[in-house]
Amino acid sequence: MTTITSDSGDSLSAWITLLLAFSCGLIVANIYYAQPLIGPISADLGLRPQLAGLLVTMSQIGYGAGLLFVVPLGDLIENRKLVITTIIVGAAALGCAALATSPSTFLLSALLIGFGSVAVQILIPYAGHMAPEAIRGRTVGNVTTGLMLGIMLARPLASFVAAHASWHVIYAASALAMLILAVVLRLALPPREPQARLSYGQLLGSMVELYRDTPALRRRALYQAALFGGFSVFWTTSPLLLAGPDFRMSQTGIALFALAGVAGAIMAPVAGRIADRGWTRPATIASMLMCALGFALTLAAPLGTPWSLATLVIAAIAIDCGAQLSLILGYRVLFVLGASQRSRLNGLYMATFFVAGAAGSGLGAWAYAHGGWTAAAALGTALPLAALAYQFTEPK
Repeated sequence: MTTITSDSGDSLSAWITLLLAFSCGLIVANIYYAQPLIGPISADLGLRPQLAGLLVTMSQIGYGAGLLFVVPLGDLIENRKLVITTIIVGAAALGCAALATSPSTFLLSALLIGFGSVAVQILIPYAGHMAPEAIRGRTVGNVTTGLMLGIMLARPLASFVAAHASWHVIYAASALAMLILAVVLRLALPPREPQARLSYGQLLGSMVELYRDTPALRRRALYQAALFGGFSVFWTTSPLLLAGPDFRMSQTGIALFALAGVAGAIMAPVAGRIADRGWTRPATIASMLMCALGFALTLAAPLGTPWSLATLVIAAIAIDCGAQLSLILGYRVLFVLGASQRSRLNGLYMATFFVAGAAGSGLGAWAYAHGGWTAAAALGTALPLAALAYQFTEPK
């Protein structure tokens, strides 16, 4: 089997591209199973409603920690081995979550589930290493389609399973799926040896310099932080709204609603082509407007009416498309900065906005508990508008 070093210049085969996309979707879904199940999990474990957002926030905190302390190792350690080890950690945590009978056990498991799920952010730069420069945006966009499908399908899948069995089942099944995936990736992926010869301490220290000396990284990370924060606000609070007195939806109904977000996955390959053509600035503005207008639209009709439900579906599609478009544009900007630091750039980029996502989940649940959907939607609208104001300071 050929070992890849630095930028190989070879195109990904269709089979490997499909495998990477599928793997990203399967792994990242682990972080999102809890979002539509906040109600039943917190009730089953005895977690107070005001703290229910922690069920999502803890996995995102773990993901952020993994982005900072594990993903940069992609510039230092053979990538296939790193991916497999990280997936196994996630599998163990999923098994613990499936067996959890107390809030503390589940929250600790959720933290480690997020930590183990950062394997996707080792696989995406891996795809970037294997793709030629001219089509790198398209390649990363195609692989990220799998990531986005995993995010979007995780919610309806979890809701359907919980409606017909138990929330414990989805975590047990995913633990088994992770173990199988680890074996498949070990057999199918070529190893990739990075060229960096740094100690782990030097690697982490260099990330401070990268963040300080790379304006493009800081700007793209902050753009995405605002949009992903809004994304998390929407998908943490909308299941609570739909299950509440205005809509009284079952878990099956919430699952069907969550399927609307799958439409956002179509944005990934489109975004990759937009990025490859150099239309980054106008597309970035468009992504922010989509997210802001999506939230604003949900305030246009009285809650509980058919028109209100329609605006929520439109908002789900707009917010998912906007966040996905900005994500791919950011990848394309950062991945042209050099192979030797690609994993560290990706780790810093993702960590910045996943911290914002964790904050969005927590603040969104708090805002909904104290001010209902109006407060949650106002928070979600303000975040992309803040990013838009900052975007206008970008030098032309």
